[in-house]
Amino acid sequence: MWRNLKQDSSHSTISIALKISSLLFFLLSSFTNHDRLFVKAHPFIYGGCSPDKYQSTSTFEANFNSLLSSIASSASQSDYNSFAVGNDSSTPADAAVYGLYQCRGDLKTSDCSGCIQNAVNQITLVCPYSIAASLQLEACYVRYDNVNFLGRLDMTLVYKKCSRGTSNDVEFFKRRDDVLADLQTANGFRVSSLGSVEGFSQCLGDLSSGDCSSCLAEAVGKLKNVCGSASAADVYLAQCYARYWASGYYDSSSDSSTDDDVGKTVAIIVGVLAGFALVVVLLSFLRKAVG
Repeated sequence: MWRNLKQDSSHSTISIALKISSLLFFLLSSFTNHDRLFVKAHPFIYGGCSPDKYQSTSTFEANFNSLLSSIASSASQSDYNSFAVGNDSSTPADAAVYGLYQCRGDLKTSDCSGCIQNAVNQITLVCPYSIAASLQLEACYVRYDNVNFLGRLDMTLVYKKCSRGTSNDVEFFKRRDDVLADLQTANGFRVSSLGSVEGFSQCLGDLSSGDCSSCLAEAVGKLKNVCGSASAADVYLAQCYARYWASGYYDSSSDSSTDDDVGKTVAIIVGVLAGFALVVVLLSFLRKAVG
């Protein structure tokens, strides 16, 4: 496309500017519409960033980029994988990077791949130059660190969300507790529903069956203790999560979350960067045309 525009350089500067401005408007409009779909399809849940930074052009950065490339590629074939890059004896210890990704267990491979690609793109924006970070979207998760965390049980509470709406219905809580008890038996991903209550849970693929059970027991306990009588609640520990909600709850817009605004902000940032890049190309082209 840009090659064709350059071939039009014999036209007047005003004509060129109008054509490129029209193209810029079209691309930005398309990008904006795409981002709206993107935010809807892959809502942002949480992100965590290490305050320690790596240097640009360092060996760690090269290994990190290789890790992200492997994650994006692998997601087109599998819903979970883990990697270690630069952990051999020939590489400095502080240049190693470990990482994994996982998609929600009910996703199609194509949807998993799309979600992970979005997560990979976002994590460098949310946590620029961090030596360790994690990013949870609605349907997938990416994490990396310069310390090997793979397969090591970690039940740290990293995110919780309790609905503002509550219930006093005794039957609701009986059903909720039954659903949570079922979710606690998951070995990987599990969906459960009973009457008006639905939920699902999942452990990371690097956990053993026993560690998964321990993690989910902790998550379910926090759902009850932290969120009490909430009509819907989410608890994410470092290596597992559990969620429940009243049927139809997520079809309502009455309970909004500021966390969704973070995802929108990331999408806006990406859009602005794309627009800025196009403006730079426009100015460079006009400078050559005038010269």
